[in-house]
Amino acid sequence: MKLKVDFQKACTEETPTMEDFEKWIQFTATTIKYLKRQAEVNIRAVDEKEMLYLNSTFRKKPALTNVLSFPANLPKEIEINLLGDIAICAPVVQKEATKLGKPEKAHWAHLTVHGMLHLIGYDHISEKESVKMESVEISVLANLGISNPYTQKAILE
Repeated sequence: MKLKVDFQKACTEETPTMEDFEKWIQFTATTIKYLKRQAEVNIRAVDEKEMLYLNSTFRKKPALTNVLSFPANLPKEIEINLLGDIAICAPVVQKEATKLGKPEKAHWAHLTVHGMLHLIGYDHISEKESVKMESVEISVLANLGISNPYTQKAILE
């Protein structure tokens, strides 16, 4: 099954290509054997102002974050195959990658995988959930040729 990916660039910073996002989303779905249905995922690269608005409005946290996921949770009567939306803050990605000493594109991939897993239902609220989600992220990223991001003390919201 191929997931449809829509990419919106709402920032001035450099971002990965649509093909990169499609690859990362598809690898995530394939690795975890997510075959439930044909679906669409929207990814939006945002600036700090928009991310601050999103985090303040939807999570009641007036602070910047690197990635937010918004599962669609549509009523069954609506026959849109939207899995949900992922917002990634480009300036935060750049700053974190530099601080962590890792390739920026690898950090984009990690945050995309992380956001996709949230759309599918993974979470990291409890320690048990966190360990499970991190192990899946590590596996997906390994399949993409990207090293374990948690050995670099990456902190995800």
